[in-house]
Amino acid sequence: MGLKKNPSNMNQKIFIKTFGCQMNEYDSNRIFDSVKKIGFDKTEHYEDANCYLLNTCHIRDKAKEKVYHEIGRVKKIFRSKKKPLVIIAGCVAQAENDEMLKREPYIDLVIGPQAYHKINDTILNFTRKKKKIEETEFDAVSKFEYLSKIKNKAGKVSSFLTIQEGCDKFCHFCVVPYTRGPEYSRPFKQILDEAKYLAGNGSKEIILLGQNVNAYDNEGYRLSDLILNIEKLPEIKRIRYTTSHPRDMTEDLIEVYKTSKKLMPLVHLPVQSGSNKILKSMNRKHTIEEYLNTLDKLKEINPKIEFSSDFIIGYPGEDEQDFKDTFNLIEKVKFINSYSFIFSPRPGTVAENLDLIERKISVERLEKIQKILFENQIQMNKSLENKIVDVLVENLTDDKSKAFGRSEYMTSIIFNGKKSDIGKIVQVRIKESTRNTLFGEIIHNLDQKVA
Repeated sequence: MGLKKNPSNMNQKIFIKTFGCQMNEYDSNRIFDSVKKIGFDKTEHYEDANCYLLNTCHIRDKAKEKVYHEIGRVKKIFRSKKKPLVIIAGCVAQAENDEMLKREPYIDLVIGPQAYHKINDTILNFTRKKKKIEETEFDAVSKFEYLSKIKNKAGKVSSFLTIQEGCDKFCHFCVVPYTRGPEYSRPFKQILDEAKYLAGNGSKEIILLGQNVNAYDNEGYRLSDLILNIEKLPEIKRIRYTTSHPRDMTEDLIEVYKTSKKLMPLVHLPVQSGSNKILKSMNRKHTIEEYLNTLDKLKEINPKIEFSSDFIIGYPGEDEQDFKDTFNLIEKVKFINSYSFIFSPRPGTVAENLDLIERKISVERLEKIQKILFENQIQMNKSLENKIVDVLVENLTDDKSKAFGRSEYMTSIIFNGKKSDIGKIVQVRIKESTRNTLFGEIIHNLDQKVA
């Protein structure tokens, strides 16, 4: 790597705020692993920071404006203090690049998601020359080669591991191909080495990440191969992956659910709409019949499997029948946990210029969809009351009085555990439930090994 700490950066503190997806969380952790090499320590307090980094997401509505709003808050906090180095990273940085530097002089550096391997050099160059810089070239290969040389120090019970970035699908509503670039799969051995390091550093669960994670393909290795190899690590108790595309739910991946002991039985498979007409308009490249066929295959392989999904409501052209098709799909599948949003156009996408549905209609439809989705969640959680659930314990609650963990289906569980339970899989009898959380009492420790 060849980077040396700059004396002016010694004992500097960086505050990192992360918006958006799990991949951004992973990236933020790796950014910190990198800037530690040039003398930065992490702080959880804005006001103590010498460097403020905002890792942005372009998926949600008004993403760009949220960035400028956040910078406005930082300006107020540092009005009477020395200005920190201000860095905008992530997908908004990629989409807006040097426009951000022109619009907001308070921003010093703009770094896209495929340029994080350059962050140390970029900071050091700015420190020396005080010249504003934007780095937004797509270079996933160099990024991951660089990050593979820096240990992933996440050290959490449940750790993210990015295996794939970018997208070649070009759904008409989605900005990802423009902000993350084309699909790129990290080298197989590089991922396994990082998984081994995470396992040795205390991780019990690994969540494999990608914009199209099940499109992973590196020299003939697929996601199924990664799962089966990571499963061999004795320290790892659970494996998950997200986010998938229905077109890439291949037979070999489906087959893993028959044999794997560590792959969790929750499949998150975004469908976006229950209408074939809308799916075609979205350029999703799958039909509802194909989607349901995939779900049937998975259920046949492993009846324990449950499903979650994503839904875009009020997509341009969605009529009452299209909406009913989506509603009927949700009734049929009974997704146990899903995300639903009203369509909002993204700059640069095909759907940006389509005629919007009346807002009032979209809001009414979303309310109906969320009502049935939430009822499914409530019923699923209610069905677990007085039953025993396996829980991977992640930490203690803020007041230290209870333990927090997750079920095989990613449901949050709070129970009467203790610090020594962290990192173990324990059995909890569920006493009460809400839509999002289960509450219970520990009854048996399955894993006697200290985390």
